[in-house]
Amino acid sequence: MIPAPSSPTDHVSATSENQPEAFPKRRVLTVDISVGGFEETVRAIADHGEARRSAYVCCVNAHMTVEARGPEFAAVVNGADFATADGMPVLRALQLFHRVRQERVAGNDLMPALLEEAARRGVGVYLFGGSEDVQQRIVERAAREVPALRIAGRWSPPFAPLEQMDLVADAARINASGAGIILVSLGCPKQERWMAAMKGQVHGVMLGIGGAFLLYAGVDSRAPRWMRDLSLEWLYRLWLEPRRLWRRYLVTNSLFLVLFIKEWTRWMLRGMKAR
Repeated sequence: MIPAPSSPTDHVSATSENQPEAFPKRRVLTVDISVGGFEETVRAIADHGEARRSAYVCCVNAHMTVEARGPEFAAVVNGADFATADGMPVLRALQLFHRVRQERVAGNDLMPALLEEAARRGVGVYLFGGSEDVQQRIVERAAREVPALRIAGRWSPPFAPLEQMDLVADAARINASGAGIILVSLGCPKQERWMAAMKGQVHGVMLGIGGAFLLYAGVDSRAPRWMRDLSLEWLYRLWLEPRRLWRRYLVTNSLFLVLFIKEWTRWMLRGMKAR
């Protein structure tokens, strides 16, 4: 079952029983974003993995923010133990509206950093999602670059809607592996809904990192740093795959801009009233 929608908040500090205190969160348009540095986020996620504590991480970009206009998916993202500022537009909105010094915590960067941290701590990692070929490439690269890493298991599930997936078998398979960190690549919003459904069932921390599998496997390439810093990573992706992505980016970016302008207008009006 997908969790019921929770009430929206400006910031969230509530934590589950017997859980360590989560990072503070701030509302950005439709979602609550965790405030914390990259390195401390890596350490906190690894702590969950080392303890095999059931938790999940959403890496939030403009696409996910737009998807979270609906209350069901908003509840999924806002129920995450960590919701990191993955996309630059989300990061800039967080910095503007809440005046916080926050760095980007992107799934593409979290994956290699967590593999190294998992190897250092001896925490097993599980790969869930993506194709068999992509997973094999990840295993081969990790063997070269992080030889101490233990890939405890991996599974490339057949393509199917979430409702048709065998979640009980998935949880049993992952738990039997002994992995504490589960990297999930099913695409948004499916991977986030899968993680929310598996919270409390899987004994480890789950990260929805989508395209990070393809990047780490060498199938995809990343935008140059200057494009990332200018929030133009979407343009690079569009240039690589125009036929597949043009409609998605046209719609997503337009809707994100509408959400941003509405929030910016409210923010400015509040500021004027406070003077």
